[in-house]
Amino acid sequence: HGELLMLASGTGLAPMLPILQSITDDEEDETFVTLVGCFCTFEKIYLKPLLQDLARYWNVRIFYVLSQETSKESLPWSYQENTYIGRLNEDLLRTVINSCRRNPFVLICGSSAFTEDMNRYLKAAGIEEDSCFVF
Repeated sequence: HGELLMLASGTGLAPMLPILQSITDDEEDETFVTLVGCFCTFEKIYLKPLLQDLARYWNVRIFYVLSQETSKESLPWSYQENTYIGRLNEDLLRTVINSCRRNPFVLICGSSAFTEDMNRYLKAAGIEEDSCFVF
């Protein structure tokens, strides 16, 4: 796939990491990856150092959506630009999709409620069901 959009909630990050690492480990792989990680708070972001390392690759973007934080100003400056406060909603997901270089293939992993919401938002954004995979 030319572009992957990974939507992960909490421990749903786990199946995304091997895929991300296989892309960054292969110098010939030109897949663009946008990972949207949804967590309660900054402290609850899993594997922050690994994610920060992966975000340094030219073809990887990582956004964080923190549902229980009140302000980005309390976060380290290196996280403020790519972090959103609140929940991943239809408008934010549409903004992320529109920032992709191509129509993305979407990978989703999270709770059943998260998956249902993401499927609904993706459909509203014009992403076809056969362009998604749910873990």
